[in-house]
Amino acid sequence: MANTARLPASSCSLGTGSSTTTRSRWATMAAVGCAPGGSNTRRRSVGLFLCRSSSTAGAQGGRRMEDYNTAMKRMMRNPYEYHHDLGMNYAVISDSLIVGSQPQTPGDIDHLKNEENVAYILCLQQDKDIEYWGIDFPAILSRCKELGIQHIRRPAVDFDPDSLRSQLPKAVSALEWAISQCKGRVYVHCTAGLGRAPAVAIAYMFWFEDMDLNTAYKKLTSIRPCGPNKRAIRAATYDLAKKDDPWKEPFENLPENAFEGIADWEKKIIHDRIRALREA
Repeated sequence: MANTARLPASSCSLGTGSSTTTRSRWATMAAVGCAPGGSNTRRRSVGLFLCRSSSTAGAQGGRRMEDYNTAMKRMMRNPYEYHHDLGMNYAVISDSLIVGSQPQTPGDIDHLKNEENVAYILCLQQDKDIEYWGIDFPAILSRCKELGIQHIRRPAVDFDPDSLRSQLPKAVSALEWAISQCKGRVYVHCTAGLGRAPAVAIAYMFWFEDMDLNTAYKKLTSIRPCGPNKRAIRAATYDLAKKDDPWKEPFENLPENAFEGIADWEKKIIHDRIRALREA
C-alpha cells in the first residue's frame, strides 16, 4: 500500500546533496493515509507532501537519479535534487493549484483524485522524459480516464530556458482554462517538479493574479523550494506584451529586471493572447 507524508515547513529543501539532511528530513515526516477510497472533497492545507509509490528501484534507478541530478545542477545552476525512489511529491499552492513531480503509478492518480480533489493534470514532460524513468504511461492515462481526470500535455524540453520561454503561453493557457472550469484542483507536473512545472504556475500567478513576478516567485518557492528560470518567465511576458510592437527592443538588450512587473493594459493584452491560444 502506498503512503504519503507531509514535509515539515522548516526542512522542505527537496534535497541539497547532503545524505544526512535527507535521511533526517524523511525521518521527521508525519505519515497519513494514501490508499484509494478517501473522500474526494477533502482538501489539504498548503504545504509539501510525499506519496511513496516509486516505479524505479535498485542500482539502475540510482544511476538514473544520479545522472539526472548532475544534469539538473549543471544546467539549471541550483542545488535541488530529485529523489524518484521516494515517490511522487508535490506542494499545494492554493485551493485550485498543485505543483509536483511526475505521477509514477496508477495509485498516484488515485491519491490525487481521492486526497486532493484533482480534476485536471497538466503534464509538461516530453515522451523521452517519461520513458527515461520507466513510467507505464498508458496505465497512468487509463486510470485518469477511469477516474474522470482530464489529462493535458504541453511538453517543453527539460533544462532548456528557450523551450520553456516558447511553451509557457500554451501551458499557462491550458492551466488558466482548467482552473476556470471550477471542477477541482489542477495538478501541474514535469519530471521533478522543480523547473518547468513551477515556472508555469508562477507565470499563471503573475499574469492572472494580482501580483508581480517577484511576489509570485517568492510565494511559490516559499511553499515548494525550487529554482525555476525567472528569466524565461520574463522573456515570455515580453513576447506576449510586445508581440505587435514595431519599436520594441530585443529582449536581450533590456535590463535584468525588465518585465518583472506589467501595467494593467499589458496584462489585458496577455490575457487576450493567452485565451486566444485555446482555440488555436
